[in-house]
Amino acid sequence: MQTFKRLGGLAVFVLSLWLASSTSRLAGDPFASTFSIVAIDLENGDVGVAVQSKFPNVRPVVPWAEAGVGAVATQSLVNVSYGSKGLTLMRNGATAEEALRILVQNDSAKQSRQAGIIDAKGSSASWTGTECFDWAGGVTGETWGGKGVLIAGRGFAAQGNILVGKATVEAIANTFQNTKGSLADRLVAAIVAGGKAGGDRRGEESAALLVKRAGAGYDGTTDDFIDISIYDNPKPLVELQRLYDLHKLYFFRSDPKNLMKMDGPICKELQTILSDKTYKGHQFYPGPVNGIFDAATHKALNDFMGWENYDVRIRQDDLIDTEVLNDIRKNYSGWKANKK
Repeated sequence: MQTFKRLGGLAVFVLSLWLASSTSRLAGDPFASTFSIVAIDLENGDVGVAVQSKFPNVRPVVPWAEAGVGAVATQSLVNVSYGSKGLTLMRNGATAEEALRILVQNDSAKQSRQAGIIDAKGSSASWTGTECFDWAGGVTGETWGGKGVLIAGRGFAAQGNILVGKATVEAIANTFQNTKGSLADRLVAAIVAGGKAGGDRRGEESAALLVKRAGAGYDGTTDDFIDISIYDNPKPLVELQRLYDLHKLYFFRSDPKNLMKMDGPICKELQTILSDKTYKGHQFYPGPVNGIFDAATHKALNDFMGWENYDVRIRQDDLIDTEVLNDIRKNYSGWKANKK
């Protein structure tokens, strides 16, 4: 198949027939009262979804994303196929609005659905059916919409249902627009702000953060930049923030501004930790604690960093990542305190 634009009406007809066979389901569709945001960073291509729900294990149900294509959040009385079908439509050239209109038009239960979608060019759309429980609605950039309205905009789409009020979606949108940092930083800040502004009327249970970036997986062979899921937790957004911080430490490469030279005091401090056999039940460094960063100390440090899962921050020079150093210090001091 060529692009949606080039095939024009034929593409609409063929894809609509294909979608009609699976988007009109009702029986068995999960009801995920949810608030979410889908967004893209047009500078580096990051695309993703942040979501919180009073529904267990929201990750395999609501958020969908594909590098170079876009993202979808499908919620309320969820039709999970909105995710894969929406991505397929955009992959073949449909804009976010075109894709969402096709999904909704071919769904006999559309008035019970809610969805947000964004394409690789930054166009966004959101739909809230008339049968979604209050408060329900969404915003795409600067365009607001309530029940029974499909809205289109740019930059992001934020939406929610069974919310305490409109303030939840307002907080998501405002925080996303006013937060600095990466797309993931902004998504996390936005979804946390939505929870603090009221969130789900029924409470909290699960959350997820999904961000795709071309070639940014652990070993560079996938686009799985961030994929965090909280299955069941009384404070899922607090846990999401904690896990995101851990993910950055263990999976993000070192930021050059966080690198510092291994001087004598730091080297001596690390030699002390690495030579403490009781700490990990293994003596990584058997040499003298003299503050000299020689080959033996370097190897011991790299072995320890691999042991502790700092794999992507292991270095072959005389620099050390301050985030890793601070984490090593924190863990070692915590271990010594608990040992007493």
